[in-house]
Amino acid sequence: MSFELERLQVRYGAVTAVDGVSLHVKAGEVVALIGANGAGKSSILKGVMALTSHTAARVAVEGRALTNAGTRTRLLAGISLSPEGRHVFPQLSVRENVDLGYPGRDAVERRARREAMFDRFPRLREREAQAAGSLSGGEQQMLAIARAVMAGPRLLMLDEPTLGLAPIVVRELAAAILHFARSGIAVLLAEQNAEMALSVADRGYVLQSGRVVTEASARELRASDEVRSAFMGM
Repeated sequence: MSFELERLQVRYGAVTAVDGVSLHVKAGEVVALIGANGAGKSSILKGVMALTSHTAARVAVEGRALTNAGTRTRLLAGISLSPEGRHVFPQLSVRENVDLGYPGRDAVERRARREAMFDRFPRLREREAQAAGSLSGGEQQMLAIARAVMAGPRLLMLDEPTLGLAPIVVRELAAAILHFARSGIAVLLAEQNAEMALSVADRGYVLQSGRVVTEASARELRASDEVRSAFMGM
């Protein structure tokens, strides 16, 4: 097992955003979190990354318990997040943004990882010296994902990576997600675009009001009339 989460709870004041969510993601597997806006998808990812106050019975990567660990410890243990909204540093160059994702000090390793990201996203190589703020929305999303992968994650979490992007860019990002999974990374994908998410996922969890209401294979979820009606507009 690559990643295990048991009974995660996230509260914002009196509001319970995530209520007892348990899930797992194996190495090389893509798992989708499907749900309407406000269902708790982003809060789950923030809780796993320890970016918000939370409680959990267990958080573990490759059997290593991280339940009480802070954000940097979880990052160094192999959990990485590409957040909703991209959050690139607009005044820094593409190269500088990518390099910020590497948590170590080994310049040779940093360069090797950067080259791998530029190979995966050739447009970032073409714009290496440009300010990140000058990129298109799709290019900024590629940059945000590349920065997250620079950490060398065992679990890569992606929060709404296709939001507002053109179909051709969505297809390119879907191919990148599959590429990272095939390299052995566990991928946890939070998406309102259920059609895209289930096209790349192996399994999925359907969320409602901060709880998991359905867990099934992506094939079963795509075939579900309820899922198709609620999340795929069919």
